Amino acid sequence: MDLLLLIFANNIAPILLSAGAGFAIGRAFNLDVKAASRLVFYIFSPCLVFVSLTETTLSVTDFGRMTIFAVSTVILFGVAAFAFGKLLNLNRPTLAALVVTNMFGNGGNYGLSLTLFAFGGVALAWATVYYTITALMVNTLGVIIASSGRVSLRESIGGIFKLPMLYGMILAILFRALNIEVPVAFFRAIKLLSGAALPVMLIVLGLQLAQIKRIDNIRLVSAASVFQLLCGPIIGLLLASLLGLSGAARQAAIIEASMPTAVVVTILGIEYDINPDFITGVVLLTTLLSPLTLTPLIAFLYL
Repeated sequence: MDLLLLIFANNIAPILLSAGAGFAIGRAFNLDVKAASRLVFYIFSPCLVFVSLTETTLSVTDFGRMTIFAVSTVILFGVAAFAFGKLLNLNRPTLAALVVTNMFGNGGNYGLSLTLFAFGGVALAWATVYYTITALMVNTLGVIIASSGRVSLRESIGGIFKLPMLYGMILAILFRALNIEVPVAFFRAIKLLSGAALPVMLIVLGLQLAQIKRIDNIRLVSAASVFQLLCGPIIGLLLASLLGLSGAARQAAIIEASMPTAVVVTILGIEYDINPDFITGVVLLTTLLSPLTLTPLIAFLYL
């Protein structure tokens, strides 16, 4: 019990306190959440991706294994949620909502910070790869599922090229592959901005949660939330073992797979009208309940 309390205090409580600061200021003042989110999306996140991938010792093989893990987990989460939704006899919009809430966890705002606190900088590099790949999938596969066929595959794939993180990843890979040294002035600027990514992400998480006023249909939201929080660690552990991930790679992969539902999924719910109230409820409840699953999971991964 003492170990669990120590893990919670040192790794999860700082994240909740930081997000709580964003939540409090979001409730107290009428802040523009979109402006803060755009700073993360267009500046801080691509800088974090670039710095993490240029400074890491990850090989092309390592990058490929984490990519396979990320893609596989997202697909398996979707299949599991679809089966669960059919069992509950959900209507089509709510079924689509259940699938996307289960597929896409909060690997950025929450997962990167937790991975850094719990397992250090090496694990953060692995987690950054997972986060980048799943962010690309949200904007393709997530859009296709949420739109239920109203958006073409071509349009969805085209959306990938609007993601700044993609270019941060491509540039980092090119610089490493060609052994090009980034000019000092540029690298220092990029690294400075990347250092702001995690704290601003947590503030944005709090601001976004502050906009959620209530939870409707609490029984269904609770069932979906518990399913999501249990599904992630189980599938993550199985796939990490199957792919032979070990050390920091295993720790980062499993933690990222076990995150609560990403706040960005609420945007899909609103945009494509797939029961957005249900989605916001799952986002809030999985975030609040996540310490109950993540604390013992971190303890297990320390072994």
